Amino acid sequence: MTGPPGGEDDAGVIAASLDRPELFAELYRRHAADIHRYAGRRLGDAAADDITADTFLAAFRARSRYDLGRANARPWLYGIAANLIGKQRRTEVRALHALARTGHDPVAESWVDHADDRITAQAAHGPLAGALASLSGGDRHVLLLVAWADLTYQEVAEALSIPVGTVRSRLNRARRKVRAALGGADPTLVHDFVQEASHG
Repeated sequence: MTGPPGGEDDAGVIAASLDRPELFAELYRRHAADIHRYAGRRLGDAAADDITADTFLAAFRARSRYDLGRANARPWLYGIAANLIGKQRRTEVRALHALARTGHDPVAESWVDHADDRITAQAAHGPLAGALASLSGGDRHVLLLVAWADLTYQEVAEALSIPVGTVRSRLNRARRKVRAALGGADPTLVHDFVQEASHG
């Protein structure tokens, strides 16, 4: 028996896993760290473990319905993760409000990414967190999939099963709201904004 199809694209791995379920572990190996990082930024590291596990469990169960014409499974996996995060919307919004109010929250650890000057970085989080909390769930998903998952508009559309035009309108609306809270900074560069603030 041969090993996992490391040279195949994601669609090939998923197709092969239909007959050999253990091969699905290759998809986990390729994408779990990114999904975990994204979920950690949204909900904190403790919740990220569960979101990541649940994302891959849901993906494994739904793999027979995967569109094998899509070589890259990242948008699909981020879409599953976004749906799971959406179910914890109250947790996310509560954490964002706490961060906006106090400038300190466990989720901030992953946003700051070990910045040297925590106080300055935390000062940048307040307005950002408040603005993110004020967004609708759909607008927040689009903004953070672009800003933190580095998905293209088309990939976000695939991830959330919405038209590209809807991605554009949600992103524009979210950018306007968050840009105002950040004093004109581009909210799709949220991570860069926080890093600059932490070293500024």
